Amino acid sequence: MNEYIDSTLLRSDATIEDITKLCEDAMKYHFATVCVNPYYVPLAKELLEDSTVEVCTVIGFPLGASTTNVKVYEAVDALEAGADEIDMVINIGALKDKEYEYVKKEIEQVRNVLDGKVLKVIIETCCLTKEEIIKATEICNETFVNFIKTSTGFGSRGASLEDIKIINEHKNEVLEVKASGGIKTRKDAEEFLKLGVTRIGTSKAIDLIDGCHCDDECQCGDNCECGDDCHCGEHCHCHEEE
Repeated sequence: MNEYIDSTLLRSDATIEDITKLCEDAMKYHFATVCVNPYYVPLAKELLEDSTVEVCTVIGFPLGASTTNVKVYEAVDALEAGADEIDMVINIGALKDKEYEYVKKEIEQVRNVLDGKVLKVIIETCCLTKEEIIKATEICNETFVNFIKTSTGFGSRGASLEDIKIINEHKNEVLEVKASGGIKTRKDAEEFLKLGVTRIGTSKAIDLIDGCHCDDECQCGDNCECGDDCHCGEHCHCHEEE
């Protein structure tokens, strides 16, 4: 599971100490990325040097209501600072107003300055109707982005299994799906992965893999304290050295 996780810290009060711990944990557990606010991209890039963990950041976040020019500038600035992946919030109001060409062109303008870097488009499903989720998915198909992402984590709710099912019914075969927001346990994450999600955004990354006891002697007898989270018999790389 670890390689599917974007370990996320986007709180406004995050400190250097917090980001350092985030990066140390990401290297220890071989997560896909750390997702941090733009201010911390240079620090994360430095801390993760020589590791396999990528640096992800957000633009137009969390409301998506910045102008296109601002989002493009943010994307360029993030790349120059060392970002490997960009999570961009669409203009949610424009989508709801059926300004589909505006939404599409904005995504394309951001995509075009990324020089092939990964772009994830956040559609904030909690704000959308089923029909609007379908339209957002179709726009992501048409703009050839890497991922459609459900949520910012700052909305009224995070990802739901129903969101993913709707997206899956309308996405093309190359568009990947990132579920984010409210995913706090291993069981939660596994349910999304079963639906084909290939990236999990969570601020509770350690909790997701906390059931791993691969380096411990298995205690799955009468005195087992692992509960439903025991994965002693699985092949795991959680604690391997880089």
